[in-house]
This record gives sequence, C-alpha cells and structure tokens, in this order.
Amino acid sequence: MAKQRAPHLVVFTGAGISAESGIQTFRASDGLWADHAIEDVATPEAWRRDPERVLRFYDMRRDQVRRARPNPAHQALASLERRGFRVSIITQNIDDLHERAGSRQVLHLHGEILKARSSVDPRMHYPLPRGGISLGDLCDKGSQLRPDVVWFGEAVPHFVEACEVAAEADLLLVVGTSLAVMPAASLLDHAPLDAPCVLVDPDAQVLAPPGVARLNQSAGQGVPALVRHWQREGRLWLPETLLG
Repeated sequence: MAKQRAPHLVVFTGAGISAESGIQTFRASDGLWADHAIEDVATPEAWRRDPERVLRFYDMRRDQVRRARPNPAHQALASLERRGFRVSIITQNIDDLHERAGSRQVLHLHGEILKARSSVDPRMHYPLPRGGISLGDLCDKGSQLRPDVVWFGEAVPHFVEACEVAAEADLLLVVGTSLAVMPAASLLDHAPLDAPCVLVDPDAQVLAPPGVARLNQSAGQGVPALVRHWQREGRLWLPETLLG
C-alpha cells in the first residue's frame, strides 16, 4: 500500500510576523524606516547615487535582525514541521527568524539581509555571520559587494519557484501581510482551487480578498492556535470556532 502523503502547508509571511519580534519595517503610510525614505536607501538609483549611505542603512537593519528573536508564530510553524507535516514557507521578509526557529524549507522572495552578493553577478552570495559591508569589499569578480536584498524596482528572482511551491499546497496560510506588494500578492492565484486559504492578521477582516478565511489576530496569537488544532487532528483544516 502506498504511503500516505504528508499534508502540505504553504505559509506566506510578511512584515507583520517579524514586527512581533521587534523588527521595524517600512511603514506603509509614509515609506519611512528610522527616518529614511525608501527612494534614498532601497532602490537601484540610491545605490548608484550614494552606495555608502545604502550600506550604512543596511548595516543598521542587520544589527536589528541579529538582536531579534523568533516569536511564537515562528516557533509554532517549526513545531508543526517537526510533527511530520510538510511545511514550506515563502517569506517577503529578509530576516532569518524562520530558520532560527527551526524551519527548514524557507524561500526568501526579497533576499536575505545576513548575506552579501556581487553587484555584477547575482548568483554570487557571501554569508555575513558578523559585521557588515563596507565600500571596497569585493566579490570574487572584483565588483563591490551589495546587500542581498531585492530593492524597489528590481525583479523578484525566486517568484517562479514560489509559484511552483504554492501550486502544491493543501492549505495556504498567509500571515502578517497586507497582500498589497506585487508580484508577491499574486501567489494566492497559484494555489490549487480546492486548497483553503486563511489570512492571519489583526486587520484580516479588511485585508482578506474574497474566498479567503479570516483570523483577526496577531501572528503570535493566531498561528499557534491554528497549529494546535492541526496537531491534534493530524490534518489541515480551518476550525470555524477560530475564524472571524
């Protein structure tokens, strides 16, 4: 008899899950992060105009990520994987909190802040276990290293791979994202038509598109509650008692 396939949970996470670990993000209302405008620090034009300023900015963000710790939402997802569920995480976040919690299948759509990459060959990555990037730090091809992040106006290199992962979902869990950033928000369109989808967010009632279930709680509350249900049942389902 064929072995039963483990249920596959595909998780799509955004800034809201990291914010609960104290990681500050660009505020949607004014596009500022610690008084820095997006166009000054997070675009290819900013890099060409003032690379030193961009490097200083990402060094500051990198320090914040290193100080942060995984929260109950990160930990719950990792525990579900340890219980035998197949869990694939697609994240818009550039931190490593999912990995530090113990999740093994994590796809970073917008890059990883704890890595540098070549400014001429995006395939060349360099881990940054400590410290940051300075002007004069070069890749093996002799080009200046830059943060391994996708800036506004740049292509999302792993988007096709993310769509392929979403297409294999038994259930799609969306956590802490407004579903406003494209093309990432269109991932929902690639999930199977019969795969339930739920959005966990304090504003889920407003943000969730038609057909998406809503859990109006923070990531740290809602995700562990769902995981407890799935672990008890041994299957992925959406309990009506939890949903708004």
